[in-house]
Amino acid sequence: MKTLDRVFSVLLFLGGIGHSLGSFAAYSAKLETLLWALSASQLVFLLGTLNFVRAGRQGDRALAWITIIFNLTFLASVFAFFGMVVHNLLDPRVIGFTLIVLVLCVMSVRTMRVPNSGGRNL
Repeated sequence: MKTLDRVFSVLLFLGGIGHSLGSFAAYSAKLETLLWALSASQLVFLLGTLNFVRAGRQGDRALAWITIIFNLTFLASVFAFFGMVVHNLLDPRVIGFTLIVLVLCVMSVRTMRVPNSGGRNL
């Protein structure tokens, strides 16, 4: 399960790379919009990294809560805001990020249920 958890964390990180590249392609002439789009990419990179670290720290409830909360807020922004902006909740980007983040939410809940080993299982 740890491997699956890390695979989805890497997929989220790769989604951040795709978001960054798409942001440059779409907003290179609009620097203010590009700045905000790249800020969203930073969120995706951070969230992917936090989930990756959490995968190696089974039982770390604090980190699991952090990832659950931010996974859900990111999910809300992807689904509600981006999906609505492009007027297509079935857009592949919406579906892809939604599936990845839902799996990571389940893995975060699973992390909370494992007894804490003192963080020595990195």
